[in-house]
Amino acid sequence: MINKDQIDLLKLPAHVAIIMDGNGRWAKSKGKLRVFGHHNGVLAVRDVVTGACELKLKYVTLYTFSSENWNRPKLEVMAIMELMVGTIHNEIDRFMKNNVRLNAIGDLDMLPERAHKELKRAIERTSGNTGLVLTLALSYSSRREIVHATKNIARQVQSGELNVDDINEEVFGNNLFTHNMPDPELLIRTSGEYRISNYLLWQIAYAELYFTNKLWPDFRKEDLYEAILDFQQRERRFGMTSEQLN
Repeated sequence: MINKDQIDLLKLPAHVAIIMDGNGRWAKSKGKLRVFGHHNGVLAVRDVVTGACELKLKYVTLYTFSSENWNRPKLEVMAIMELMVGTIHNEIDRFMKNNVRLNAIGDLDMLPERAHKELKRAIERTSGNTGLVLTLALSYSSRREIVHATKNIARQVQSGELNVDDINEEVFGNNLFTHNMPDPELLIRTSGEYRISNYLLWQIAYAELYFTNKLWPDFRKEDLYEAILDFQQRERRFGMTSEQLN
C-alpha cells in the first residue's frame, strides 16, 4: 500500500479531477440496490477529501452527476438527490474543520429546489476557507459548457465588448465554468472504464490520465496517493521531446 510519505510534496498536481464510477456495479455485486452503492460512495469521497487535505492539494473536482444521469430511473435520481442534500448538510462542519471551500459547476438550476438551496448554503458558509477547493460537477456536461462559453463570447462580440481577432484560448478558457481554477493535471477514473464521458473536455487537454479497476466505493486516500505517485513518475512533455526537457 502506498504511503503518503512516498509522495514528493513539491511536485503535486495543481488540480486533480476524478470520475467516480462503479457505485451501481459495486452494489449489484453485493446483491443490493444501486442506491446502496451511492451511499457507500459517499464514504469514499470523505476519505479521498481527507487525503487531499493531508497532502495540501489545492483543487479537486468530482464528477458527481452528469447531465445524462437525469435519464436514469426516476427513483434512483430522487435517491441520489436526497443523498446529496443529506451529505452536504452533514459534511459542512468537516469542511470547516479542514478548511475546505466547496464549489459547484454545471447546470445547477436543474437541481431540485431543496438540493440547490443546501448546496448554495454550503458554498456560502465555506466561501472564506483557504485550503482545498472541492468542486462538485453537478448536472454537468462538458459539451454544454463549451456551447455556453461560445454563446458568451458571441454576445461579447455582438455587443462590441470583444473583437473577433482577440478571441484566443485564454479568452475561451475565461468563459468556462472553471475559469477561476487551473486546468486539471491529473484525471482519475475508477471502475476499469477507459473513457472520458463528457467531462472537462477542454480542460484536460494535457492532463495525465489514470485508470484503476477499483469501483468507487472501494477507493480510498491510499489509492489517491498511488495515482499521484504514478503522475509524479511520468514525463510531461507538452509536445516537446525528452531532450528538450533535459
